[in-house]
Amino acid sequence: MEKSFRSGFIAIVGRPNVGKSTLLNRILGQKIAITSNKPQTTRNRILGIHNLPSAQVLFLDTPGIHKAKGRLNRYMVEQALGACKDVDAVFFLVEAGDSVGGGDEFILKTLSAGKAPVVLVINKIDTVEKSCLLAQIDAYSKLFDFRAIVPVSAIKGQGVDDLVKEALSLLPEGPRYYSEDMVTDLPERFIAAEMIREKVFRRTRQEIPYGVGVQVENFEEKPEKNLVVIQAAILVPREGHKGILLGKQGGAIREIGIDARGEIERFLGCRVFLELFVKVKKDWTESERLIRELGYE
Repeated sequence: MEKSFRSGFIAIVGRPNVGKSTLLNRILGQKIAITSNKPQTTRNRILGIHNLPSAQVLFLDTPGIHKAKGRLNRYMVEQALGACKDVDAVFFLVEAGDSVGGGDEFILKTLSAGKAPVVLVINKIDTVEKSCLLAQIDAYSKLFDFRAIVPVSAIKGQGVDDLVKEALSLLPEGPRYYSEDMVTDLPERFIAAEMIREKVFRRTRQEIPYGVGVQVENFEEKPEKNLVVIQAAILVPREGHKGILLGKQGGAIREIGIDARGEIERFLGCRVFLELFVKVKKDWTESERLIRELGYE
């Protein structure tokens, strides 16, 4: 008898910086979601397609749920909460060793209003003692009726196979929604823009990363040369940020470009010519038009 095929959507939610994007990349075995040690790195809902012989698991990586100030941040939280609707299951991610906070209680209250089963995923277990982990499991178990609790280390891969098995047990029988060679439905130019933004996050400090957006102005494929030519503008809300991003004699933006080009080449599987500019767009994070133009919709 032929084994039935399963498919469905699983939302990955949690507070900022708990490792949601790292977990998605680990499950897929390929980087599609950008990461950094700064909160609010992910701004958009990102679909990751995990193809297996008997199943297709569609993961929705979401921005960290936080107390939102400003139009862009409100958009990010709306994306995260919206992802919990009409999914087959939710992975609620928390960081090992963290006590239950107001943000977690708000997320759990939101999830309790839905019908999807919720799996508590405790990430970064490689950073805590077992006794601390057991106490955390006990504390969360008293707050919510989780379908399962799965401790993992997304960065090291511990427990991730068990988590995927749990995902498969929650999916209904269904069709293959996307072809087997797809890992996301996002356009390549959007992912290229995100990879550039990641390098800005990793190479700048204080408030600068949070006001940065990346707009790909040209994305030209030249298959005869195994080359993609990309011109992209890094948007900043203040004039003072421009000089910091450019650096002395253009050194900072040159380093950002070198790092980003390597990442994009690995993703696209071809050579990349990358040209970066810095543009001042005053208070762009409050502009509905610019937020939309940058792909946050």
